Amino acid sequence: MEDKKSALAHGFDVAAIRRAAANLDDGAVTAGYQADREAVVAMLNDALATELLCILRYKRHYYTVQGPNSTEMRAEFLEHAQQEQEHADRIAERIVQLNGSPNFNPSTLTARSHAEYDESEDAQAMVRADLIAERVAIESYRQMIAAIGDKDPTTRDMLVDIMAVEEEHADDMRDLLAM
Repeated sequence: MEDKKSALAHGFDVAAIRRAAANLDDGAVTAGYQADREAVVAMLNDALATELLCILRYKRHYYTVQGPNSTEMRAEFLEHAQQEQEHADRIAERIVQLNGSPNFNPSTLTARSHAEYDESEDAQAMVRADLIAERVAIESYRQMIAAIGDKDPTTRDMLVDIMAVEEEHADDMRDLLAM
């Protein structure tokens, strides 16, 4: 029986490559996608909720922080809020690429988020809450990256990039906590 695979010299499965041209409505998701797409979309929607809650927490801290060093803290809070917005945008875009629907529903945001909202009035309590949230985000991303493994390299690489920024945020908050 003749092998149905038409392999090129470098080992590519030409038939599989040709099949990728089918199902155009699936956009970027080809038959070769190896991850559980629905599970990845669900994970990403939880990450989206976390990022959105972090934006809200950082914005609140930006507008309400007072006292010594508040100018430096305000600058960090605003920068982090903007970077968390970039993360949320990247995650929502990836969800759409995976033929999912990004969940921006505010009524379920806190239940889906890995991090918590904070209404501290004290500047150091704000920084502490933000450091805790960053550490929670780092661990959440680490676990998502491990769960995805090599089954979805595009999502994994995006999560690795986002986690690196979250680690920088944690360092920033630790430095502010020492002030």
